[in-house]
Amino acid sequence: MGKRVAELREKNNEELLEELKNLRAELFNLRLQQVTGGLTNPHRIRIVRKDIARILTILSERESKKS
Repeated sequence: MGKRVAELREKNNEELLEELKNLRAELFNLRLQQVTGGLTNPHRIRIVRKDIARILTILSERESKKS
């Protein structure tokens, strides 16, 4: 299942950026599997995309609080 927002908010920016990098790599691999026909869990793409959006939202909120 996807990451919970509370878990993500506990992490610092560096950890969130690392998680974002890992999720983007996973999404790339999932899309590659989808194209080649080897994807066993198509719903995982949606979960990863939402996790990426959650992280980007948290980073954006933190950036707007700085200014």
